[in-house]
Amino acid sequence: MTETTVSYGFQDVTPEEKTRRVGSVFERVARRYDIMNDFMSGGLHRIWKDEFVEKVAPRPGERILDMAGGTGDIAFRMARRGAHVTVSDINPHMLEEGRKRAPAKLADLLAWQEENAETLSFSSARFDAYTIAFGIRNVTDIPAALREAHRVLKFGGRFYCLEFSRMEWPVAADLYDAYSLKVVPKIGKIVAQDEEAYQYLVESIRRFPPMEEFRAMIGEAGFARTSVRPILGGLVAIHSGWKL
Repeated sequence: MTETTVSYGFQDVTPEEKTRRVGSVFERVARRYDIMNDFMSGGLHRIWKDEFVEKVAPRPGERILDMAGGTGDIAFRMARRGAHVTVSDINPHMLEEGRKRAPAKLADLLAWQEENAETLSFSSARFDAYTIAFGIRNVTDIPAALREAHRVLKFGGRFYCLEFSRMEWPVAADLYDAYSLKVVPKIGKIVAQDEEAYQYLVESIRRFPPMEEFRAMIGEAGFARTSVRPILGGLVAIHSGWKL
């Protein structure tokens, strides 16, 4: 890969091409995104999201930016605890799905805003916490997104990222690789009539940096006290850092 290309699944493409193609993927799968996560994780993503929000520990009155949060899964969980959550996504179709699903009783605690994670329009030091779940690997310029996350957090603010990673249990890792690469795209073809979207998503997991490498990237963006918590041997991981 040269300096002028980035990964799109197993392909190397220009940054502009990745942004366009990822946008197309999520435009096509917005209505079935949670079903996609069910197939990719065996339904476990719902448990992981609960665990993630426990780690974030949102408090009443806090202002939290949930980036790449289109369908609202994370935002709804945090708003139920009294946090004011701005749900942002680069894809308006994902945001529209989230708005449709939003419980009426949470309306006053939720805001919806189309945003590019690499160039946020928010003022600096605005949020108490920044969350991103299963979204960072789809960002074209990940270091830029991490720097923006740091910028918009208040001093003492916290960063949390939930993302698929690389399982460190050898036999289980081989089984999951075979399932995700060979079976999941075929399920996508049947369930969502879109094999290519599923193919990209499972390939994008393989191209995402290993846990410790991504943890270092978070530190390079300015965060302190960075940590990573692997789940199921690193199938997924919760990364965190503080703006200090």
